[in-house]
Amino acid sequence: MRLEPLAGDDPRDILRALKAALHGAGPALGLGMVRAMPDEVRSGTAVVVTTSGSTGVPKSVVLSRDALTASALATAARIGEGAWLLALPASYVAGLQVLVRAVVSGREPAVLSGTFSPTSFAAAALMMTSSDGGRRVPTFTSLVPAQLSKLLDAAEHDPVVGTALRSFETILVGGQALPAATLERAQSAGVRVVRTYGSSETSGGCVYDGRPLDRVGVRVVGGEVQISGPTLAEGYLADEELTDASFLRGPDGTRWYRTGDAGMFDDGVLKVRGRLDNVIVSGGVNISLDRVERTVRSVPGLASAVVVGVADAKWGEASVIVAPRGEALRRSETVQLEAARAAVEAEIGPFARPSRMVLVDEIATLPSGKPDREAIRRAIPAVGA
Repeated sequence: MRLEPLAGDDPRDILRALKAALHGAGPALGLGMVRAMPDEVRSGTAVVVTTSGSTGVPKSVVLSRDALTASALATAARIGEGAWLLALPASYVAGLQVLVRAVVSGREPAVLSGTFSPTSFAAAALMMTSSDGGRRVPTFTSLVPAQLSKLLDAAEHDPVVGTALRSFETILVGGQALPAATLERAQSAGVRVVRTYGSSETSGGCVYDGRPLDRVGVRVVGGEVQISGPTLAEGYLADEELTDASFLRGPDGTRWYRTGDAGMFDDGVLKVRGRLDNVIVSGGVNISLDRVERTVRSVPGLASAVVVGVADAKWGEASVIVAPRGEALRRSETVQLEAARAAVEAEIGPFARPSRMVLVDEIATLPSGKPDREAIRRAIPAVGA
């Protein structure tokens, strides 16, 4: 089967090519390709999505028609059917899945025009009102936490944005952990949010509010979250070694994807604790930066903060808080840092306290909306600079 890389990321171009790929009438669609790849892929492939590579070399994930369709149908079974608004890049798996759900449901998606902003989001959302047989068609969208936070901020002084947020039957939020403070704000504002967990290798979100979608299996082995089911990718294009390392075959023939995420079950609900490899060794002690970041984000004014590791002359490595100016400056930087350090000490221990805090105008992000941790780390000034 022919693979056709798509130049650009215009969602309408992607939608046209996606329809052909899903219906088997066109070539497989290549999104975000960063290097030369084979011209042919196995039969049944619909899309090859190249991941952001935020923590390493980009990987091209092969997704079949069956996997993408299974994911869309499982989502509809969980939250209902209706019309979808695309507010994410269509070349990102969560945005791609919005289009897949629209194609599977037979409804044209609404597409946010231009750069994301609360005003454009509200305008697009409020134009989606339609009915079917006299009944209002439910509407849905998918966001990353930074978008939701920006919309909630805007809703505090613009009631139109608040009305738009509340107009959705469900807003899926994924791509990274949703800070508890942001979830509480959304719930207080009457916004119906469902937290999703998944990746390109699972055709997007496959665990909603800690519970897997129908036919999706989840287990924790050696502290690592592993996933099975019909939404799994075929593997990585032109990389059999990585495919074999990431996708395991159990004794009963079940195929499992190793996520690389740390997790546990709490009363049957999956709790993801961050990346197994997002760990620094500070003074000989292993410290999970994801756990530090979750704790820091619980501090008022630091809900959007990012915690990264840097080289440290004394400890070998240390963690640094990077936070956007504005909210953090409602209290002095010193007071804010001490509040964060105290929270981390109480939750994890004194060895995990961040060494310092850096304020920036804006947190660098990837096209997917996730923090660009490598760019953030590179921009941190050296001590004494």
